[in-house]
Amino acid sequence: MTAAITETTTYQGHIWIIDDDDSIRWVLQKALEGANFTVTSFDNANTILDRLQADKLSSTKLKLEQPDAIITDVRMPGIDGLELLSRLSSDYPDLPVIIMTAHTDLDSAVSAYKGGAFEYLPKPFDIDDAVEVTQRACQLASKKKSSHESLLTTENNTPEIIGAAPAMQEVFRTIGRLSKSVISVLITGESGTGKELVALSLHKHSPRTDNAFIALNTAAIPKELLESELFGHEKGAFTGAQALRKGRFEQADGGTLFLDEIGDMPAELQTRLLRVLAEGVFYRVGGHTPIKVNVRVIAATHQNLDAHVKKGLFREDLFHRLNVIRIHLPALRERREDIPALFNLFLQRAVKELAIDDESSETKIITNETMNYLSSLNWPGNVRQVENTCHWLAVMTPGQVVHLSDLPTELLTDNRAENQAENNNATFESNENWQEKLKSKVQQQLLSGETDISTQIICDVERVLINEALKKTGGRKNDAAKLLGWGRNTLTRKIKELGV
Repeated sequence: MTAAITETTTYQGHIWIIDDDDSIRWVLQKALEGANFTVTSFDNANTILDRLQADKLSSTKLKLEQPDAIITDVRMPGIDGLELLSRLSSDYPDLPVIIMTAHTDLDSAVSAYKGGAFEYLPKPFDIDDAVEVTQRACQLASKKKSSHESLLTTENNTPEIIGAAPAMQEVFRTIGRLSKSVISVLITGESGTGKELVALSLHKHSPRTDNAFIALNTAAIPKELLESELFGHEKGAFTGAQALRKGRFEQADGGTLFLDEIGDMPAELQTRLLRVLAEGVFYRVGGHTPIKVNVRVIAATHQNLDAHVKKGLFREDLFHRLNVIRIHLPALRERREDIPALFNLFLQRAVKELAIDDESSETKIITNETMNYLSSLNWPGNVRQVENTCHWLAVMTPGQVVHLSDLPTELLTDNRAENQAENNNATFESNENWQEKLKSKVQQQLLSGETDISTQIICDVERVLINEALKKTGGRKNDAAKLLGWGRNTLTRKIKELGV
């Protein structure tokens, strides 16, 4: 274990650590407390469920309040980690559980992942990784809590979708036309354009508004776990399946199931999904009893599914089942007139969130010069990037007025260069593909007398692979390693060696 601890300045959440090893509990507790978590430790899991239930029913704020996440070992006397996970997944599905396991327990850790674990930490683990995983778990719990609270406030309360641009007005009209329908919808558009918000609006303005809205990002779930996530599993279906678990289709019965990044769904699961859409019947993993559900499926993708069908990467019959009505969300650069309104909304919201306990907090105003500049940028991350930028501005801008000089450095440099490059991209991209560019680079290095060329180029390629894989997985090293076909330790070593 390394000793470095990520520095944070704000309260991160309340964590329960469960492990019969005193040294593990001590190291984790000190690391998490150093990262501004509140930590409560237990040497066994025997009383955990009783404590959770007592806190849930209590009308007073007990010293041992409910946690935002739980970190538990697998092998412990009494109730072990897998049995605890099974009970927590059933009774507290929104509570993230992180499983700690020795390398010899990786099979059971995978089973735990299938059973609903948020993540697992292989022992010996890196302290920085433990803190980072815990932070992500608490962020997930916070988002789920906020989502539940927002859905409970008013019957028709939905997150804001801003759009004065003609393309967005057409999206609004389509949502209105579908308000009395429950047919399938396919939402397309680049990452960060707000596809889940549109799906939620379709649900809230449909006859199913009083029933569940369940969202699942199919690209974020490992291939071997996705079937259990969608359809659930029977007790004993695989190692670690100590209790029956309902999948997303059962959870969404009578409501709406939103399948994000449907283009990444494996071929065998495409077949199962098609059967459910056609017949409304499926079997849990390890089950023999057919289960009938009534679920409206809304799918979304940033990929070109038409091209995927032609290449044989996506079933044509499933495509037509999903593509009954298609809603396309334009990229933010295609509706620049909406950028000022988005900045005003997200910036004021970020300021309020930052100063929850400070009623005298002032709003922030963006100057016309700054807003004009922001509106000229391409925003490859679309609306999500704008929202993240507003959080940055809320924290980092010293005064009430946001000037051009207050913007993040990358917006003042990278985007300006990106915009200039886009104006000349027709000439730049006309002839050479990446192999030709690589060939040219090698020839230049050979002519210049350089040595150890292969090491340099391979390192450059691996940096690109690692960066893009981490972007794809939102920084999750385990998932990035799987995408690259490496072990997690290999990825961690290369990150340090290459200075990624």
